[in-house]
Amino acid sequence: MANYNTMMLGTKILEERQSKYNGHLKVLRGLGFGTYIQADGLTQSGGIVGVIWKPALRKVNSEKLIVKNCLILGLGGGTAAKYVRLYWPDAKISGVDIDPDMIALGKKYLGLDQINVKIKIQDAYNFSGKFDLIIVDLYNGEDFPDKFGSTEFLNKIKSSIKKDGVAIFNRTYYGDKRPGTVKFGNKLKSIFTKVEWFYPEANLMFICRK
Repeated sequence: MANYNTMMLGTKILEERQSKYNGHLKVLRGLGFGTYIQADGLTQSGGIVGVIWKPALRKVNSEKLIVKNCLILGLGGGTAAKYVRLYWPDAKISGVDIDPDMIALGKKYLGLDQINVKIKIQDAYNFSGKFDLIIVDLYNGEDFPDKFGSTEFLNKIKSSIKKDGVAIFNRTYYGDKRPGTVKFGNKLKSIFTKVEWFYPEANLMFICRK
């Protein structure tokens, strides 16, 4: 496998724009990671993000979860949606994101418009409905807003997954992010009956059951 420096050779900037919510957005294409979107230097969609979501969703799929309806909070450029569609081809996928710039870049560069996702541009806190699978990937740049870690919001997620459903929370897990992520995981244990900690790359996924 090529090393990191080799993979970064030939990386090209395809587009840059400023987002009200995610700061400086940059679309890049390189030999190692393909096309991906960064927000203030952190990869948010495409590229290595697929390495994070693919094994987590493959694991849930291997446990025979039936997904007819999926909600993605923090749709971004659509990487998680891509793998939901891979493992549950017939699922109805709804995606919520507050940032229209991220959605636009996902459609333009990452094929978001080809995955068949019902998209709402709004604050994810205000979602509604019942789902078999809820994905929570809510970052503004590299910051996880406090309101999405509140007891009220986490209980709303719990009440919005169906009886045998699953909620997956994605949190960064490197450097000074680790203590806050561990604290968040412990809080989830006080709300959900089962919380599995799953470690792909530099992130930590919490797979939660009602």
